[in-house]
Amino acid sequence: MRLLLVEDDHLLADGLMSQLEKAGFRVDWARTAREAISLGVQEDYRAVVLDLGLPDGNGLEVLKKWRGHQIGFPVLILTARGDWQDKVGGLKAGADDYLAKPFQMEELVARLNAIIRRSEGRVESTLKSGRFELDENRQILKMTDGNEHTLTGTEFRLLRCLMSRPGQVFSKEQLMEQLYSLNDTPNENVIEAYIRRLRKLVGTDSILTRRGQGYLFNEVV
Repeated sequence: MRLLLVEDDHLLADGLMSQLEKAGFRVDWARTAREAISLGVQEDYRAVVLDLGLPDGNGLEVLKKWRGHQIGFPVLILTARGDWQDKVGGLKAGADDYLAKPFQMEELVARLNAIIRRSEGRVESTLKSGRFELDENRQILKMTDGNEHTLTGTEFRLLRCLMSRPGQVFSKEQLMEQLYSLNDTPNENVIEAYIRRLRKLVGTDSILTRRGQGYLFNEVV
């Protein structure tokens, strides 16, 4: 899953990006309100962590501009301000959740996963599709015979993207956007390589190719 982190504190942002990537996200980092607005409009993010205190503006104004452009990705506000007025203001501006500094990383990840699940119409941390279950917390694929397979970070992100919207065709470009951040320079053939690896686990009947269009997850039972 691709995530946008809007935070002007370099030290905090470095730590957050490292921990978020361990949790299965690929992270783009915006340091200013201007950069955040531009990336939010141009890129396809599954969620955003948004700091309110930015050097060139207020995070709430950034959020209002996104919502004004009808951009509906879930947003978690992250700020040092802890009083209820700030929380209410953020929620009224279109935020989905709120976390005050200081915080535990485990709580941030849990809240992010929760708002993403809600945006997908789910409540459980296990993603079920066809014969398979994907445990998002442990990044493990559960098989019908009870066996479990630990996935690499890229395998997990790719399979999660496909399983979250079964039957939907994803182009290579769409999958690349979810698997890699703006700082990554992956080979153009990387998607095919990972699709081949995943098919060894779930079978060729579960991940189908639509020639000239892309790939989809087939909910076979």
